[in-house]
Amino acid sequence: MTMDSEQLELLLTREMPYGKYKGRVIADLPGNYLNWFAREGFPKGEIGRLLALMQEIDSNGLKPLLDPLRGRNPR
Repeated sequence: MTMDSEQLELLLTREMPYGKYKGRVIADLPGNYLNWFAREGFPKGEIGRLLALMQEIDSNGLKPLLDPLRGRNPR
């Protein structure tokens, strides 16, 4: 999986379009929800790619790497 700055920005701006966490940005989804997708299968398309990337970041303890970008993406 390739991680570039555009993908990281999308994690902080793209909202979950459905489900229990509809409306929450991908970067703020809880780890157990991301892990559920990892077990059950990520959806196709951009949302699935972003969920997989966020799950990888979260499971490796790298969420703090997104903090500098949060200042550029006020919510």
